[in-house]
Amino acid sequence: MSGTRSTTHTGLVLAVASAFAFGGSGVAAKPLIEAGIHPLHVVWLRVAGAALVMLPLAVHHRSALRLRPGLLLGFGLLAVAGVQAFYFASLSYIPVGVALLVEYLAPALVLLWVRFVQRRPVTRAAAVGVVLAVVGLACVVQVWSGLAFDPLGLLLALGAAGCQVGYFLLSDQGRAGEGRAAVSPVAVIAYGLLVGAVVLTVVARPWQLDWSALGGSAPLGGTDMPRVVLIGWIVLVSTVAAFLTGVLAVRRLSPQVAGVVACLEAVVATVLAWALLDERLAGAQLAGGLMVLAGALIAQRATPSAAAGGTAGEPREEPVEEAPEVPAEEGRDAPAGEDRRLQSVR
Repeated sequence: MSGTRSTTHTGLVLAVASAFAFGGSGVAAKPLIEAGIHPLHVVWLRVAGAALVMLPLAVHHRSALRLRPGLLLGFGLLAVAGVQAFYFASLSYIPVGVALLVEYLAPALVLLWVRFVQRRPVTRAAAVGVVLAVVGLACVVQVWSGLAFDPLGLLLALGAAGCQVGYFLLSDQGRAGEGRAAVSPVAVIAYGLLVGAVVLTVVARPWQLDWSALGGSAPLGGTDMPRVVLIGWIVLVSTVAAFLTGVLAVRRLSPQVAGVVACLEAVVATVLAWALLDERLAGAQLAGGLMVLAGALIAQRATPSAAAGGTAGEPREEPVEEAPEVPAEEGRDAPAGEDRRLQSVR
């Protein structure tokens, strides 16, 4: 049991680290976009740069192509390319806050998938954590500041949420079981980024990028930062490190728990934007951030150790529906507020 608890704690640390890494992408991306680089080109630079970094590791793990080609292709199409493409497409029809909120319905969708598709019971902690996180996110992104319900825009945002669900579920599928061969998280991420880079090359059309805009510096937190340094941060920290810690977190926790903890990304992005970009932080956003934190803390009780009963003194979570308890798990982007598309370059 101590080993299970240690794995759970490690998973939570990795999930929080992933949320911080992903959440930091916005403050680095915004100065680049303000310098004249199109948001889709920033996304392409991020994914293509990360794919280039991971290319030697992809070659090293080339056996994964034979073992689980569908997993690698699915991760690249959904987790890497799909989320970005659907999210940016939705921004043409609905406000940023609405798009972010819909995209971050992913933890709730993961919960529904586990309950009704996989037919496994879920704990009350999982359900309550998801509800708190979603309501908190609505406050963080101040969704009421620009309500618009264009059907096509909402459909595209739901597409981003669905791809986000794919990120969590496919991250979990890399483990061995039921005739499946185990695949290294490094291989999943490396080939996923390569596939995503190819898809986003078609979508972003980088040949139209003004490469001269990558030179010089841009203001960040009162300091002029070389733009290449900002790009390096987005590639190495907000993509490579973020995906690695995120996939490892899902494998140690579950898609449901990792997804709710990942909602902290929006909180991190909002706080960093306030600290480094002088963006206003409203009281409702602070309250929403606390709700997201509360949701993550409650959801982590649905990790295998708690769901299985844990050690003496640990609360035992009962399933929402009457059924034998199974180790339940919990589910994962993006920032908040007006004009935050750059902070959600997920």
